[in-house]
Amino acid sequence: MSFSEVKPRHVLCLLGGERPFSELCGMIQSAIDSFAPGFEIDYTFSEDAPDDRMPMSFEVCWDRVQKGAWTKDDEEAVGDHRSVIYVLGPAMTAEDAVETSGTALRLVVHALENGIVAAKGESAGVAHGVARWKQLARDAEGQTGASLARPCRLAFGKRPIGTAEYLYSIGFHLVGIPDVYAPRSLSDDELALSAIIDSVAEEVFAEGVEKVVARRGAKLLPVDAYDEDEFKYNPYGALHLAP
Repeated sequence: MSFSEVKPRHVLCLLGGERPFSELCGMIQSAIDSFAPGFEIDYTFSEDAPDDRMPMSFEVCWDRVQKGAWTKDDEEAVGDHRSVIYVLGPAMTAEDAVETSGTALRLVVHALENGIVAAKGESAGVAHGVARWKQLARDAEGQTGASLARPCRLAFGKRPIGTAEYLYSIGFHLVGIPDVYAPRSLSDDELALSAIIDSVAEEVFAEGVEKVVARRGAKLLPVDAYDEDEFKYNPYGALHLAP
């Protein structure tokens, strides 16, 4: 089910180190030509210069669920970056989102192995350190379907985001499923609520949205936190779990 005709896209933010900007763009374009058709470098916003907003942006976006998701070296790499390259993914349907996200993950790690020093997914606002990106790519290697969806969701989805009533996810549209809203009444522990969000996402892949909604007494509602023209907008809505 979709609440909109909008098709999600990946926006990857890649920070360059000492390797020249032109060489980095050439390396990324070569990778796109080789294994990531439909992806493209966004030269409008990419720049051959450091962006002083990046340290704060990454600070907000670092994954705080996975222990050791980034290190001091990763923070220093962000602070010392010398260029910024944005890569746009193709428009995705629910059917091809997982496969496309697998390609995005592979592209990120290829870039990190060839002169890019830090990366984040702008379509959910999530960043990992180099080692964590590589681990997620290893988890994804050779996988398909739900087994591929899990590392892709962990790579490109952000959770938990908090309001007074809920903790919720952003970015599950990048693997073709609704986001998940977990009432704070379910637990006082934010990591426990994050685990619930992850568990529900796994159930959706195993059983389908309708069965999960029925079994959990949840509601599938449109997402109103973002406009349809924002990359974080989830056209598949959000599952609101029962208190």
